[in-house]
Amino acid sequence: MENRQIVSIRNLRRSFKFGESEIFALNGVDLNVIKGDFIVVLGPSGAGKTTLLNMIGGIDKPTEGEVIIDGERITDYNLDRLNTYRRNDIGWVFQFFNIVASLRAWENVGLSLEFQGGIKKSEIKEQSFEILKEVGLEGKENRFPSQLSGGEQQRVAIARALIKKPKIIVADEPTGNLDFVTGQNIGELMRNLNKKEGTTFIVVSHDINITKYADRVFHLKMGKIEKIEEKILREEKEQREERKEREEGAL
Repeated sequence: MENRQIVSIRNLRRSFKFGESEIFALNGVDLNVIKGDFIVVLGPSGAGKTTLLNMIGGIDKPTEGEVIIDGERITDYNLDRLNTYRRNDIGWVFQFFNIVASLRAWENVGLSLEFQGGIKKSEIKEQSFEILKEVGLEGKENRFPSQLSGGEQQRVAIARALIKKPKIIVADEPTGNLDFVTGQNIGELMRNLNKKEGTTFIVVSHDINITKYADRVFHLKMGKIEKIEEKILREEKEQREERKEREEGAL
């Protein structure tokens, strides 16, 4: 896999004014992501996780600092270039799925290609069916959201994000509205797609269970990165804890 940075964030700050007070949602964040990585930004509510995703996704602009995506400083983009970036380069997955109730599963997935334009309806349908099969929804392509479980709706949302082959998929609490087992299944699905497609995933969550799929975990608190966990170090720690538990159980 090509070992180069696809995301570089430098001294990122985002503040909001409330009367005479200034509140920092992000307060000097530095973050680098390697192309093809699966990273998790972990933190409690109010830590600044969604604000950070909005910066990477081009939805919001920082008060200070810069966001560089694949060598380009998106913080300098004008509105037209920003719209092109959001339409083509970023795939979103949300906590509450954000799929259209009146559209079938394949039609929801195909919206990403429709927004890009220049693709025949028959081709959109064919590609939508293919990606739905890849996320485990073969045979359910014509179902409406009301006919799908929460986990299945999130699979539709992941397929919608993936179909346009974005540079980055950003996921905002993707397991937050799911039960534990379904959340685990969605985490495994995203990680498998990350490995198979080579698509960079940036996931924000307060759920520590999602970190088992990550290459790196960024701990965000009060708008700042407190520490970064590399996967190999985290696995070593978990192995030590497992050995300790086995030893204590044998006493």
